[in-house]
Amino acid sequence: MTIGSKLAWDDTVLPFQLDASDMRGRVARLDNVLDGILKQHDYPPQVEALVAEMALLTALIGQTIDLRWKLSLQVQSKGPVRMIATDYFAPTEAGAPARIRAYASFDAERLTDGLPFDQVGEGYFAILIDQGKGTAPYQGITPLDGTSLAQCAQAYFAQSEQLPTRFALSFGQSTTADEPEHWRAGGIMVQHMPKASPFVATSQGEGGILKAADLIDGEQEENWNRINILLDTVEDMELIGPRVTATDLLVRLFHEEQPRVYDAQAVRFGCTCSEDRVRQSLSIYSAKDIEKMTTEDGRVTADCQFCGAHYDLDPDTLGFEAGKDAP
Repeated sequence: MTIGSKLAWDDTVLPFQLDASDMRGRVARLDNVLDGILKQHDYPPQVEALVAEMALLTALIGQTIDLRWKLSLQVQSKGPVRMIATDYFAPTEAGAPARIRAYASFDAERLTDGLPFDQVGEGYFAILIDQGKGTAPYQGITPLDGTSLAQCAQAYFAQSEQLPTRFALSFGQSTTADEPEHWRAGGIMVQHMPKASPFVATSQGEGGILKAADLIDGEQEENWNRINILLDTVEDMELIGPRVTATDLLVRLFHEEQPRVYDAQAVRFGCTCSEDRVRQSLSIYSAKDIEKMTTEDGRVTADCQFCGAHYDLDPDTLGFEAGKDAP
């Protein structure tokens, strides 16, 4: 493979369909996107891994939605990692890249030497879809379940959307020769789109949480099991390595399932913060409220958690009373 063909698949999401088994899916490769996200923060390795996994899930899920503005994923937990938040912004025009951003908040003193998901405690996994002005945002929430963020996402789709969904993900520090060490991630999302089976309405699932197996039966179950067996054979280097293209991977895994691919979607790191947005968010506050936010230096400051941008503003220009003479 040439370096050009390798780079062509970095930071993209490739949609595909398996005609023989009535399934759809996505293959994603993230490289510079993760650098853009993680270089904004000095995360410990366990937190970096969780943010990388969440960003990869967000890219895969975001591309499946007919999205006009923004998809957000969020994990809230009682563990050392309190929150992970990601946003996926739809392309602004045909041919433009989608944009993604992410960050995490955590208690450094509570982090352990355990696996990344061990840093996440009891909590919930949420997906929010905002189609922009004039629409009501949609939100779905399920308890955290499983041993990875990918399994939490699978449980979300089974419980909240009743869509059998499977993720196979790989992410970590790349140590390719002649390149500086950096994060790479790759993954596959497969989703069955059947009509709900007759027993879905009464099934409670193990521990009250529905799984993909609770949603299908008969031929659909056979198709689902077969695709999962094939997906179990995927190797980490096929997902994140530079030598296997996304299309070659689909042929290797699913050549008997009649795979069909569509146009790939480019993904870039991007943040929507701006001074105007900060001013707008503060426009609901009175002069007294703004005074409480003012530093000893007589300024109001704000930092973007996603990209690290710092805003330093004159308090006299903020709030709904800005420009009015004091009584």
